[in-house]
Amino acid sequence: MTVPPSTPHPYRTTGEPMLLRPAHDADLDRVAAVTVDEPVSWIPADRYRAELAEAMYRPEWTWIAERDGRVVARALWWGQSAGEHPLALDCLHVDGSVADRAALATDLLRAGHTAFREQGAPRPPLYNVTLPNGWRDDPAVAAAMAWRREAALAAGLTVEVERLRLEWTPKDGVPEPAAPRLTFHEASDEEFLVVFRRIAQGSLDAETRKNLAAKGAEATARHELEYYRDCPGERAWWRIARTADGTVAGLAIPSATPYNPNVGYLGVVPELRGRGYVDELLAEITRSHAGRGAELITATTDTGNAPMAAAFARAGYRNTEIRMIFSAPTD
Repeated sequence: MTVPPSTPHPYRTTGEPMLLRPAHDADLDRVAAVTVDEPVSWIPADRYRAELAEAMYRPEWTWIAERDGRVVARALWWGQSAGEHPLALDCLHVDGSVADRAALATDLLRAGHTAFREQGAPRPPLYNVTLPNGWRDDPAVAAAMAWRREAALAAGLTVEVERLRLEWTPKDGVPEPAAPRLTFHEASDEEFLVVFRRIAQGSLDAETRKNLAAKGAEATARHELEYYRDCPGERAWWRIARTADGTVAGLAIPSATPYNPNVGYLGVVPELRGRGYVDELLAEITRSHAGRGAELITATTDTGNAPMAAAFARAGYRNTEIRMIFSAPTD
């Protein structure tokens, strides 16, 4: 059911009045018809319509800026089909005819964030921008990113992380350790919580470090557990890794997005890091998906997490693009 539209927000740029508001059902053809001519990720009409039908995009999560009845800016927030609130901003576009694109984009984000908060969202959705490798060296890509970054920061999404997006396909081969040292076991949620807590200590993952600093180890572990339980992947795929003497070495969580299998979460407990166990954990996840016939496995890791990036390279995962992620600070 479509939520009744919020009161439009007036906006002016170079003397031209605009209205900022969530879309109505009658707007959706115009929203879908918007095209982005900049070299950054955006949502084309066919994907928007398909995921609108599955309630992953929704009119109330689609915000537009209107000038003389024409859509000159749009923000498309995405969420899970059964979700109550949007999780991520997938597309932010302001027409090149607008004098200050960053200013209008900022106001559009702020208007959306305010509406989501009034509807009970605990925090603003994050913003994902997908870019080509080496994007800083391409003036057109750098310019397209600059005003979007300015808007995201001004709208309160001030935690900025750059991530590698990686892919594995069957032609890359299933990694098989020469001399496996770990065995993999099913375990209860409580057992996984213990390992999540241990892995968080000293993690190089930016999101884990942010949550650990803001909420502590227990809350961070529960957040990770709940997040991966809510993902499309099966809970039955999860494994805890043990050494030959039964010592817990880490965990491996094959997961999935709404689009394909992915490497959800893996980590080694602090006292066993530096021994190459990460390769066996990643190999277990890859084998798990490959055994179910996966034709594509995706993964991401922070550019600052050099050991994890190196492990992906050793396992045959290829870096296909860059993701810039902007999020609000954790309370």
